[in-house]
Amino acid sequence: MTDETLTFLEKVPLFAALAPDDKAYISKFLTRNNFIRNSILFFQGKTNIENLYIIDLGAVELFYKKKGRKLHRKLLQEGEVFGGIAILMNGGKPSVTAQVAKDSSIYMLPRKIFLEICIRHKSFYEFFEKAHLEQVRDPVYASIVSTCRAFHFLKNVPPFSLLPKDEIEEMSSKVSLVKYPKDSILFVQDQTRVENLYIILKGAAERYYEESDRKILGALSGEGTVYGGISMLLNDGIAVRTLRVNEDSDFYVLPRSDFLHLCDKYSAFSQYFTDTFGKRMMDNAYAELILKSIEPGQESIQVFNQPVSQLVKAKPLFCDEDHTIRQASLIMREYGTGAIFVRSKNGNYVGMVTESDLAKKVIPDDMDINKPVSIIMSSPIQAISKQALFYEAHLAMIAKDVRHLAIEDSGHKIVGIISRGDLLFAQAQSPSFTIYEIGTASKVEEVFEKHRKLPDIIEGLLKSGATVKNITRYITTFSDTILNKLVECAIANLGSPPCRFAFMIMGSEGRREQTLKTDQDNAIIFEDISDKIKQEHAQEYFLKFGEKVCGWLDKSGFEFCKGEIMAKNPKWCQPISVWKKYFSSWIFTAAPEDLLESSIFFDFRGGYGDMELINSLKNFLEDSLIGWAGFFRHLTENALHYKPPLGFFGNILVESKGKYKDTFDVKAAMMPIIDFARIYALKHHVEETNTQERLFKLHLLKFLTWEEYNELEQSYSFLMQLRFRHQVRMASHEKVPPDNFVNLKKLSRIEQTMLKEIFKRIDKFQSKLNIDFIGLV
Repeated sequence: MTDETLTFLEKVPLFAALAPDDKAYISKFLTRNNFIRNSILFFQGKTNIENLYIIDLGAVELFYKKKGRKLHRKLLQEGEVFGGIAILMNGGKPSVTAQVAKDSSIYMLPRKIFLEICIRHKSFYEFFEKAHLEQVRDPVYASIVSTCRAFHFLKNVPPFSLLPKDEIEEMSSKVSLVKYPKDSILFVQDQTRVENLYIILKGAAERYYEESDRKILGALSGEGTVYGGISMLLNDGIAVRTLRVNEDSDFYVLPRSDFLHLCDKYSAFSQYFTDTFGKRMMDNAYAELILKSIEPGQESIQVFNQPVSQLVKAKPLFCDEDHTIRQASLIMREYGTGAIFVRSKNGNYVGMVTESDLAKKVIPDDMDINKPVSIIMSSPIQAISKQALFYEAHLAMIAKDVRHLAIEDSGHKIVGIISRGDLLFAQAQSPSFTIYEIGTASKVEEVFEKHRKLPDIIEGLLKSGATVKNITRYITTFSDTILNKLVECAIANLGSPPCRFAFMIMGSEGRREQTLKTDQDNAIIFEDISDKIKQEHAQEYFLKFGEKVCGWLDKSGFEFCKGEIMAKNPKWCQPISVWKKYFSSWIFTAAPEDLLESSIFFDFRGGYGDMELINSLKNFLEDSLIGWAGFFRHLTENALHYKPPLGFFGNILVESKGKYKDTFDVKAAMMPIIDFARIYALKHHVEETNTQERLFKLHLLKFLTWEEYNELEQSYSFLMQLRFRHQVRMASHEKVPPDNFVNLKKLSRIEQTMLKEIFKRIDKFQSKLNIDFIGLV
């Protein structure tokens, strides 16, 4: 066949230019194969190309397939070659599919020989390089190549590796390749809005927390590391950590909208970011509740945001690789551990054996337990840095599908081990476990008992240095969990609701700003029903429903609203059309005094049920406010009724007699800031209801300068922390119901000075409100 192949090579321009000895050498390795029409020679992105293909007879079609359609089609005829660009430029992975267009005879040159010829003959290599450059100039082909490379990369990167192949291909066409030089700061903790998911393709970056202008808990990561997901899902799009590029790096960047689409469509994908304790480890509802109360970046609050080195004290247990399975299992039993490292003769750890290995590899096969333990060990050892956060350790367990991780120091020496059991134990010690107990309670009486733990939990968070934002987030999750459980119990008791509805919460709970002294402000909104009888039936059902839920909330520790703004009141249990009329009357016809009571309704959010009803009402509110300056004037007049308790000489004014002698109302002191945030948020269509989030969004939208935002934020945080400390002392130590009246004599001189400064600033911001919405100085 050598003469025949030599004759053939002479006809192919690529080979004809080679020396006779080279052609003779190549002909020794050429093989000819016959393929019938429609045969697939290789698939885009799947096949490893092991040969250069040269068509002798017939034709081959190359194409890129997307959503069932063939794109960028090209028909190759006799004498043409293909496969070389993939071998040289793409690691042997084809960016297109090759399908035989008609019965063909094709010569195949092994990859090894092809690469050898490319090394020996520059012109031979340049042929493929030139062809590749020509293809890249074609925007369609360039897009295909880019998508193909992105696909090969992403399919091995969690959580993209959890997605169906078609979805990975789709996302591969959505990512952009962005280069960042060394020392670039991609986002800053608590300041930058994260609008993309970032995946390191090449290079390295460091993410870290900042506290008092110091970097803490830094973690350096490389290829395949994903950033920004937790910020977008759990922190309203605000960066939870600072990200700095440590060397010139390439990133794939996926837009926020595409990222959120994947999270909505694939629970496994979103759980990679949000399910801190994992679907495989414990109940999803549990993990969902916990995550709402955890803000990465507050490592002192939850054990899961501390480095694993602070939580795992066990030293690594080991055996030698020539130990028997029996000996290794006896050591594990003696020390009561579920895993043991295997050490080689030179002292290096080469593998790990776990109880799972014994259960899966030894017992089912009745393996001889006197065999070396090395035959059942898992290798290489999966490890994580001792500086990694506890929740990152769990994410690594999910990604690598293991139950144990070795803990390494900076020199990659194993210094400990962490297991999923450690995660469970740590969780049981944390404040979040109470939330889990509420969520899994089987009867309402259990819920009543759990609320009594809240003062002690808040005291623990205060002592650990928790920020106000995280404490209110925890209380919100705590309260929302109670509400959800009680609503579910009410539905189980009364039967399924007759139509779509939402349990609406307002006031401090609607703003996610509850403290230990709080009452109920809630309502029910349900869909309009054209049939009058069915509407009356729905009204009757939801009133019973509201009566039951509000009664249970009262028993749980959330007192009845003295103003009767509750779902058990027929006035606040209405179809959406009535609610729209309520808001219209408040906006268009109400006098200032009418808005004093109704202002809490402008801080509403959904607590349970169909959020489309809540969104519909929010959209109606936003549209109605456009152009109605009188409404904002009335709100502002009400907000200016409160004056900071500062005397003429700058002293803090307190009650002079009675039960609250020597005290001031800290809740009332906070209301000007809350009112300020509400008025400007409604004016500028800010959807957030939480005061701190409203202020930050107003700063991002440039309606507040950084100095203004910082003053308001610091003032609010100081007052709220003061309020928490006062209420915890009353509830946990004095064993009396908490209130909002702080005794000035119990505050330090520094705290009193801070209060005076805060009250001065509140007065300044009230002047700003006055000018912007009333026009008076």
